[in-house]
Amino acid sequence: MTESERNSEKMEKTKKNNNNNGGFLIALTGTAALLAIAANLAISAIKYRNKRNAKNIKDLAGSKVRVNLSASQILKLTEQIIAKSNEVYNTIASIPLDKVTYTNVISPIAELQAQQFPLIQSCVFPKLVSTSEDVRKASAEAERRLDAHLDMCSKREDIYIAVKAFAVKGEWVNAEAKRFVQTLMRDFERNGLNLTASKREELLRLRAQIDELSFKYIQNLNDDSTFLLFNEAELAGLPPEFLKGLDKSENGKFKISLRSHHVSAILEFCKVGATRRMVSGAYGSRCGEVNISILENLVQQRHKYARLLGFSNYAEYAVDARMGKTPIKVFEFLEDISSSLTDVAMKELDTLKNLKVWSCLVVAFCLNLYIPHYNLLCIQKNEEGDFPFGIEDLLYYAKRVEEQSYDLDFGELKQYLPISLVLSGIFKIVQDLFGLRFEEIAGADVWHCDVRAFSVFDLGSSELLGYCYLDLFSREGKYGHACVVSLQNSALTISGGWQIPVALLISQCQKDADSGPGLLRFSEVVSLFHEVGHVVQQICNRASFDRFSGLRVDPDFVEIPAQLLENWCYESYSLKLISGFHQDITRPIKDDMCKSIKKWRTSFSALKLKQEILYCLFDQIIHSADNIDIQELFKHLHPKVMLGLLALEGANPASCFPSSVVGTEAACYSRIWSEVFAADIFTSKFCNDVSNQHVGMQFRNKVLAPGGGKDSIEVLTEFLGREPSIQAFIQNKSKSLL
Repeated sequence: MTESERNSEKMEKTKKNNNNNGGFLIALTGTAALLAIAANLAISAIKYRNKRNAKNIKDLAGSKVRVNLSASQILKLTEQIIAKSNEVYNTIASIPLDKVTYTNVISPIAELQAQQFPLIQSCVFPKLVSTSEDVRKASAEAERRLDAHLDMCSKREDIYIAVKAFAVKGEWVNAEAKRFVQTLMRDFERNGLNLTASKREELLRLRAQIDELSFKYIQNLNDDSTFLLFNEAELAGLPPEFLKGLDKSENGKFKISLRSHHVSAILEFCKVGATRRMVSGAYGSRCGEVNISILENLVQQRHKYARLLGFSNYAEYAVDARMGKTPIKVFEFLEDISSSLTDVAMKELDTLKNLKVWSCLVVAFCLNLYIPHYNLLCIQKNEEGDFPFGIEDLLYYAKRVEEQSYDLDFGELKQYLPISLVLSGIFKIVQDLFGLRFEEIAGADVWHCDVRAFSVFDLGSSELLGYCYLDLFSREGKYGHACVVSLQNSALTISGGWQIPVALLISQCQKDADSGPGLLRFSEVVSLFHEVGHVVQQICNRASFDRFSGLRVDPDFVEIPAQLLENWCYESYSLKLISGFHQDITRPIKDDMCKSIKKWRTSFSALKLKQEILYCLFDQIIHSADNIDIQELFKHLHPKVMLGLLALEGANPASCFPSSVVGTEAACYSRIWSEVFAADIFTSKFCNDVSNQHVGMQFRNKVLAPGGGKDSIEVLTEFLGREPSIQAFIQNKSKSLL
């Protein structure tokens, strides 16, 4: 190769190298550019997210709900609410009756309710959650003043006359407005505004007597400090941690109070039949004759109250404004369920009876092997007494069958239920079903560092639908149960805009002591699903009137959406979605555990429901007729409903069931009612596809959106394509035998 050729080759190699280097540089430059673009996109996303979060905070602050009010601010706002209310009502009352219109009477009432409800709730909800005792006291005082004021407003004859004058004209704006006016009229007249002055005075006198008797009855139960003494052998089977928490007498025996947490532990775990029987009998006869006398008097006063209002009895008055409509319909509902469950419940009862006999035989056999002078009769008396299977044995033997029949360790299950994972799973289920997207608002004004605030958007359109606060963890001074509080209801404002709903979910989850992931018991998971069901109900409501919005719906309907969502706690799809081993959340609950949970759900459910039906029937009967001998009624009703099981001697049924005295008197059937219709909805619409968003959106739009603005039976009938039925519920309960 000549020098010229060598130089030419060197130049060619240099050229190639330059080309290759140039390509490498270009590649580097391209990657850097992509990284830069990605960084810019990330920065833009963060800016957008921050901007959107700032907007969410601003919008949330723009709601009428006020958090973190001081004690003095709460009381000041209370007086402002009362003053504004009086101003509006006085203006309405001044309108000549021949001049009343929708615009000057009905619309101002609707607007006042919508505007003041979130302000009232701002004064009242702090008593449930505030960390300040002074604020909680001020909130409780505000509630007392506001309740008194609202009660007074509900009895203003001048407002009733104005509303009635408009109703007579019949100039309805639309169907929902007509229903609103009719509801106003009904509410006024249930307070006696259509009665003469003398009858109204009698109504007030009876109401005062009813309140006093109810207070005495409950106070007697609350003040009852009775306790029973047992030695350790008599409490065999109780968990050691339970025994450690018990007080002791001077002679060293354990004190068992007649409070529900002590009684339920004895009835569920104590191996000694005589102890279970003694505790059950004492609990069922609390306050004895004194409360029986009060209850009989109380029921008679209620009947008088209802008859003044034009009803035949108190049950008729209580059920009239509910889905149940009439006591006869409620009786038929309860009787149909009870009779339909009889065969299943009888088989469940036979299983429990056989287990008790078998337990005695096994103990007798074992003891006779080693201590021949013990015979079967002696063993039965020592272990279970000489009584046949009784009502006090139900919980204990049902628990034993569950332990033997289901491979289900709830302690192990808890390890798979970290609260953060459960909550994110619930949000995913709600998103998939109802098209709701929950987006946390960072930096929102809250009353405790544990409280989280969320915006709720429509998944398809990104329309803002509402807000919710989650106050999940227990702490000192906080309300001790799980619930959802409506803070602001959806409503059509006088300017034509929509008021955004705001919900507050309160629960009592425990934080992990070692700062690890908080783990939930399965019962807490069910409770959380239930309460989120109420949040969804609050957010999806689109009624035009505050009076029909949020949770202000038919009392027999209000629990149906929450009961419906509980079904997802027992489906493999959702159990896997909400679960993950706390040390490795990629490991969800196994299939066999999912199956055990679903099977466990229906364990002895027919027999347990029979016991609940017993009290509901008792409640309906005493409020449907005069001069009922309460104790004789219970003695007669108990074996009829409970398949021959007798009531314990001296049992005072209302001692075990104080809601028949206050709260849901003549309407305690409502819990079963909502469970039955929730089962019908789930089985007929969701059972074959628990993530079916098409059906979920139909439920959202047809059932949740109308709220109380439409008749609840009509709403369910339209959604189901037929009238609601009890058959799905009965079939589900029958699965306990499969």
